[in-house]
Parts: sequence; C-alpha cells; structure tokens
Amino acid sequence: MVIYLGIYKFVGCFGSGVLVNYFQSVFTQQINPLIDGIATRLLPWTILQDLVANEQGILTLGMRYVITIILPITTTFFLIFSILEESGYLPRISLLIDHLFKMIGLSGRSIIPLILGLNCSSAGSLVTRTMESKRERFIISLLLALAIPCSAQLGIFIGLLSQNFMALIVWAICIAFIFAIIGSLTAKALPGSWSYFYMEIPPLRLPHLRSTLTKTYNRIRWYLSEVIPLFLLGSVIIWLGNLIGLLPWLVHSLEPIMLKLELPKQASSMFIYGFFRRDYGAARMFDLHHAGLLEGRQLVVSAVTLTLFIPCLSQFRFMLRERGLKTTITLSSLVIIFAFSMGYILNKILLVLEVI
Repeated sequence: MVIYLGIYKFVGCFGSGVLVNYFQSVFTQQINPLIDGIATRLLPWTILQDLVANEQGILTLGMRYVITIILPITTTFFLIFSILEESGYLPRISLLIDHLFKMIGLSGRSIIPLILGLNCSSAGSLVTRTMESKRERFIISLLLALAIPCSAQLGIFIGLLSQNFMALIVWAICIAFIFAIIGSLTAKALPGSWSYFYMEIPPLRLPHLRSTLTKTYNRIRWYLSEVIPLFLLGSVIIWLGNLIGLLPWLVHSLEPIMLKLELPKQASSMFIYGFFRRDYGAARMFDLHHAGLLEGRQLVVSAVTLTLFIPCLSQFRFMLRERGLKTTITLSSLVIIFAFSMGYILNKILLVLEVI
C-alpha cells in the first residue's frame, strides 16, 4: 500500500503527472515567452539574452526545472516521507528488512541512509557515518552512488514509465536486481563480519498534521536551498560551455556511446546535465521525452542507465569528505563503466524479448 498508493499513485501519477504537466504548460506557454520578450527588449546582445532566457537560460531552463519539475515531485515525496516518519513506520522497516539485508552484508540500520538517499543521495552519504564499520559504510556508499535514485529522479521515472506499465516493471526489476547483486558481491569481497542490530520500536500512531506539514516544509526549504544555486550554476556552465564550444564537444564525445545504446544523440546531454545534479539529468530526460525523442525501449534504457550513472557533484563532494579521494574516484569510475555497460546489455535483452 505504501509503495502503490504513496509512491506510485501520489508521487508518480499525481506529483510527476498531474502537477508537473500543469506547471509545465503554464511555464512554457505563458512565463517563458514573457521572459524571452523582456530579455529581447532589455538586453541588446544575443549572448546575454541566451544567459537568462531562450532555450537554455537561467530563468527559462534552470528555474523552469526547479519550479515545474523538481518542486512538485519533491513536495509530494517529502509529504509521504514525513507521514511515514510520524507514524512510526520507518523503524519497523528497519527490523523487517534486517534479515534480508544480512545477505548483502548490512543490518536493518542501513535502511535509514538508503531511504534518506531517496530524498537526496547527499543526505544519505552524510548519514553513513552512523554505521558501525568501515565495511558497511563502503557498501552503503556504493549502493547510494549506484542504485538509489533521488526523489526527483524517482518521481520523473515513475511518471514517465507508468505510461507503459511493463516499462516501469522492467526498470524496477533491473534496479532491484543490480542492488542485490552488487551488494552481495561487495559484501563477499570485503573482509569483515555482520554487525548486530538492536532498536527500540516506537508505537504506531496517526501522524500529527502540524508536525507532518512542518517537517515537509523544512525539507522542501532545505532541498530548494541546495538545488536552486546548483541549477542556476548549471545553467551558467551550460551557457559558458555553448559559448566556448565545450558543451557541443562533450555531447559529440558521448554520441558513440549513445549509438551503442541505440539512443538519440541528443540523449548525451542528459548525462552531462546529470553530472551537475541527478535531478537535472532526469529533468532533461523529461524534456527529451516530451519532444518525442525518447519512447518505449529507449525510455527504459535511459532510465536505468541514468539511475546507475555517476553521482552528481553534490554527492561527489559528500563522498569525498566522508570516504576520501581514492575511494571516491574508484567508486565513481566503476559506476560510470557499470552504468553504460548495463544500459547496453539491457537494450540487447529488450530487443530480443520484444516486451516493450
């Protein structure tokens, strides 16, 4: 019920579907043309117009992503998360999953940073310091970097893939399978033993409305304070990249990989955007889908590859601080190779099976 009603229906269908489509239509049909017109009148140089307006401007791209895509999805996700937290359900998840997590060398306590990673992988990486052993901290950091989508990614993927239920099932099975296999292999490869897990279980209770809304508001405020500067910075970097020719060169460099994955060459931009922020890359994927460039099998391959793709700059910074330079570079390098390899293999499997 939590997964279906809370995540799929409320976050995926309502947040990523109804709310995002409404805000997108308002922004693209009314606000963006207004911003373009004001920029044309006030700024005589095309270069400056492109910085704040037009296709990839700070306001028309960066703020559009924040307001129309990220805000509705994260708001609905944080609301569901606060309800689960207030009800006393999260500690029960820890105990219920403890035995299952022993298979990948973790205890039920590990579910806390992993669930926080669904909010933002940076927060999940920060909480890994509460784990008892270096072994657990490494495994969780790897799983956060590899197989845990942030709330915006999760909402966008569910919203887009739910148009074809089989596509959603394939994505979910792939991520769950990779999570289990990588966790299990890493646990066997690293020395160390399981840690014991004890927890006091609070009583189940009806969530308090005021407390739930306060937590949701505080999380949204924190998330926006993190994401808005990075999205605006990303827009400036994209503008500079176009200006000096670096971004077209990067896009062109990734085109052979996109061809191997049988994706349109424009798809390389969502991986470049995803390096700045995971949700930035997911928002770009949303745009490519609505432009008719990503459909069916391509959408599933893109979603799986983008989920597994390199951690964003924010998570990279937290990993660097918590795990050190050597571990961070090693994990990131492995993740890049693994992500594109899995995308290639999945594409070939789906071609053979013809399920999508």
